[in-house]
Amino acid sequence: MIALACDHTGLELKAYIAGMLDEMHLEWKDYGTYTPESCDYPVPGARAARAVARGECQRGILICGTGVGIGIAASKIPGIRVCTCSDVYTAELSKRHNDSNILTMGARVVGPDLARMIARHWLEAEYEGGRHARRVDLIARLEKGEVLEGE
Repeated sequence: MIALACDHTGLELKAYIAGMLDEMHLEWKDYGTYTPESCDYPVPGARAARAVARGECQRGILICGTGVGIGIAASKIPGIRVCTCSDVYTAELSKRHNDSNILTMGARVVGPDLARMIARHWLEAEYEGGRHARRVDLIARLEKGEVLEGE
């Protein structure tokens, strides 16, 4: 299950991404917003991020004007590793190397076709583990408030 969320600026792009998920035969759940009325992106972003953190959804795709605000909000939820992205290469490597579990994009930054390519590559990429696992573990320790050796 993929969590989808957006603010009012991302409504159209979210619908386009939902269509792509349907074509890929991937289940998704929409955590809002649902209307073009102005809204605060931290609310739907947090709802979707919490669903991912709880394991109700495996990954999330969140959209606001730049992808940054909703990404910052989602990253405050423990267990969430956000990739705010506007290119395919970064999206794919964020999953392969960093085990990102939320992708954010900006509706004012990327067009629908590029957003679709970014999301598809991110969804199809798999975490490689190995040498990257140590670094992802260090990120989890930071999240718990630990001080890292050499910091």
